[in-house]
Amino acid sequence: MILGAHVSTSGGIHLAPARGADIGATAIQVFTKSPNQWRVPDLPPGAREALAKSMSDHDIRDIFAHDSYLINMASPDPELNAKSRTAFELELHRCETLGIPYLVSHPGNYIDDRTLGLKRNAQSYTSALRNVPGTVKILIETTSGTATSLGSTFDELSKLKAMIAPEVSHRIGWCVDTCHLYSAGYDLKSRYDEVWEHFDRVLEIRHLHCLHLNDSKTPLGSRRDRHELIGKGSLGPEPFRRIMRDPRLAHVARILETPKGDDGVTNDRRTIRKLRRWARTSP
Repeated sequence: MILGAHVSTSGGIHLAPARGADIGATAIQVFTKSPNQWRVPDLPPGAREALAKSMSDHDIRDIFAHDSYLINMASPDPELNAKSRTAFELELHRCETLGIPYLVSHPGNYIDDRTLGLKRNAQSYTSALRNVPGTVKILIETTSGTATSLGSTFDELSKLKAMIAPEVSHRIGWCVDTCHLYSAGYDLKSRYDEVWEHFDRVLEIRHLHCLHLNDSKTPLGSRRDRHELIGKGSLGPEPFRRIMRDPRLAHVARILETPKGDDGVTNDRRTIRKLRRWARTSP
């Protein structure tokens, strides 16, 4: 069971695995730089080796990076689009340098025209993968469908991947956020099996590498991205119990992005224990 949470890299990314171990995680997600700034600091010498040693020392088996919140490669604004492309390529390069195998990315906001936004996004992913060769995979994340955001439906994500150049599209995979799915109208609560069967037909579960486990503060189809503690929101506990026992998802890492609480660790620690308990309980 590969299970964990998004953790801080304060003081250096090599400290993140210890924070994961402190909450009982075997997987972590990190930002490799501040997600709210364009500035990209240099990585210190030996950063890759220090991170690898720390992961081994703390039995962290999987690590994911999440790109900056500022990036919007679907934007029609030439300046923002170019800035976003450069920033994303730097994020991809940092993952290659650090030995992080996956970079989670939101498709972006099209602003003007949905089809044109998809095209701009696909061109940007293609360009980044060509300019930063290697093995890092981009995991495109499902979205809640707020305003002009792309990627709230499986069909749209399939179209996006089809527009990415074939010679680099093997480096595209998926990250599913349970809050986003439910807010986008996929009823994990009442139609759990239908949702995953639909996903497999359109996007293929074998290409799913990461699940963001988040309950939702808002109801089905709200198109709002508001995360809640597992079992405390509109999804409730049952979909997460099923996710923890679903053999179709056995290969997929599960990452919490739920509210941290005042001390930053207690909520994650309790939730990870709860999820492991659900994984061991018979239906």
